[in-house]
Parts: sequence; C-alpha cells; structure tokens
Amino acid sequence: GRAGAASRAPAAEGAAGPGEARGSGAGTGKPLILPFCPVPSSSAADTSGEDTLLKWGLLLVPLTTFALGTWQVQRRKWKLDLIAQLASRITAEPIPLTLDPMELKELEYRPVKVRGRFDHSKELYILPRSLLDPEREAREAGRITSHPENGANVVTPFYCTELGVTILVNRGFVPKKKLKPETRLKGQIEDVIDLTGVVRLTEKRKPFVPENNIEKNRWHYRDLEAMARVTGAEPIFLDADFRSTVPGGPIGGQTRVSLRNEHMQYIVTWYSLCAATSFLWYKKFIQKLPR
Repeated sequence: GRAGAASRAPAAEGAAGPGEARGSGAGTGKPLILPFCPVPSSSAADTSGEDTLLKWGLLLVPLTTFALGTWQVQRRKWKLDLIAQLASRITAEPIPLTLDPMELKELEYRPVKVRGRFDHSKELYILPRSLLDPEREAREAGRITSHPENGANVVTPFYCTELGVTILVNRGFVPKKKLKPETRLKGQIEDVIDLTGVVRLTEKRKPFVPENNIEKNRWHYRDLEAMARVTGAEPIFLDADFRSTVPGGPIGGQTRVSLRNEHMQYIVTWYSLCAATSFLWYKKFIQKLPR
C-alpha cells in the first residue's frame, strides 16, 4: 500500500547509479553524485611505442639493401678497372723471365722472353677449349648462338738453355682432330728458339669443373704443382703469344684475361630487394593498407 511505497522511496533516492559516488550534500540531506574517473591504462601507450619501433626498425631493411647495392656498384667499377689494367699488361714489352717465386706472383699477364727448346714427349692437354679468335668473336657479337671450334690447349715442357730449368708452355690451341702429336708433326719444332709468353699462375678448380684426370692426361684447369710433378718441370707456366705459332702447330695467343666479375647480378639483386621492401614499408606505414 502507500506505506510500502513510501518506505521504498528513500532507498531509491539514496542509491547510487553506475559511475556515480554516493554521499550527502552539505545541509541538503541529498546524496552527492560525483563523476566516475577511469584509471588511465598503459596498454595504448605501449602499443604506440611498439608500432614506432617496428616502423623504424623495418626501414633499416631497404636502407641496408640500398647501401649494399651501391657498394657493389663501386666494386664492379674497381673490377672492370683491374681487368683493363691486366689486359693492358699483355701488350707491354717483354722482360727476361725471373725464377724468383715472389716476383713471378706479381708478373701474371706480363710478357716475358725465354730461349730454349720443347720436349714434345711430355705434352699435356687442357680441354675442352675453344679457339680464342678476337676477329671471329667481334663478327659474332650479338648473335644468339655461335659455333666455335672445340679442341684443346697443348702444354709442352720447355727447357730454358740460359736459365738451366724446364718450364711449362701453353703452345696454344689445336682442334680435336689434331690432338695427337702424329697428326701435326710439321709443327713439332725441335730447334732452339726464342719465345715470348705471358706469365700465368696456378688456378683453383671452379664449381662444376671436373677434376683433372692425370692418368688419362685430361686437364681441365691449371694445377701447376701437379703438372710440374708429371713432367719434371718447374711450376712456372707461360702462354705462348700468337707470334710463336708455326705452320702445322698449335695456334698461340690463347690468353684470356678473366677475373670473377659477378657484381652486376649482385647490384640487380640488392637494388631489387631495396625497391620491394621500400614499397611494402610505404604501403604499411605511410599509405596504411586497409585491413
């Protein structure tokens, strides 16, 4: 009844709703209602800090790849200059051959002159090889396919009469059909001759190049120590120049100036990675890809 409603009214007036604090107003007898103040959370600040760290941390990826690409540009320039320097050494005036190993290391691609005679009984064959012919290569430049003649380079011990030592001389290229000495007897000179050649050093086996087969006399790269043991010569190696060529004999001048130069593919790789990661970084943090 009325008494029950009246008894519930004060309780309703004194109850505090959500987000309100209950108290008494001064001199009014009414409850004091205070606004609710939520405790600030640190999770939003932490998330913002993590995003900033991620943003600038990931920017290091394109910056690093750009720096590596630029470094490879400089390396390629240095390598091309070095190849040009070595190529120019081949045309220098020949000097007498030295037997000092330390001096020989500084003479690669340098022409030297010796006097002596060949020992054709101990020929070695580096194969397969194709004829180095600058004129033919210039004519075929730009062609999709070319068909150079395959054969071998003939390496023959050469006794230096003035130095009293035997060295190894790459006389030059012969086609497959002229590989056996009896097929080119006219070119097997026996006389003492003056010879000019380019100093070459030993080389390491490259990937996918077969091992030298000493028993079958099939050599695929210059292993001067092994060649010297087989022939009894010193581990000194010359590429005979083109002027050493005699009718019916190997074709001299088969020196290829070659240094490992893979910098262009490294340049393309690093700059491509830089472009890709820069694009992704831009889309993620600048353009804000929709999720």
